[in-house]
Amino acid sequence: MKYICLGYIEDKYFGQLSEQAQRDFMDACFAYDEELQRNGHMIGGEALQPVNTATTVRSRHGQLQITDGPFAETKEFLGGIMILEARDMNEAIQLMSRHPSIKMGGTFEIRPSADLSAFVAESKKRREAKTTSPV
Repeated sequence: MKYICLGYIEDKYFGQLSEQAQRDFMDACFAYDEELQRNGHMIGGEALQPVNTATTVRSRHGQLQITDGPFAETKEFLGGIMILEARDMNEAIQLMSRHPSIKMGGTFEIRPSADLSAFVAESKKRREAKTTSPV
């Protein structure tokens, strides 16, 4: 089963490290990511640019609102996502609990992915039927 792992970290932890400690930390993270890939667990993932590059788009009372920054005010920010292949939630938890960012005060939110392929296929059929039916 696929699990989406959202990686959060408090900026203060990483920012307080020396440059060498930051490099060592990143090396440890990348090494673990490579281990997950070699073992067939890490399917994909992406790091995110810093939180100050974020823009939030939402609708409130029918009005579009565009806000600089993340949606919620929080000490932790979303740093990236990972798509993980695991037997079940227990294995996903075990795998992510060994990630070096956990030791740095990081957090991973782990959620099963939703298979929307049947919904997408049905939607496509409905949309195609609308465009091909006589008006």
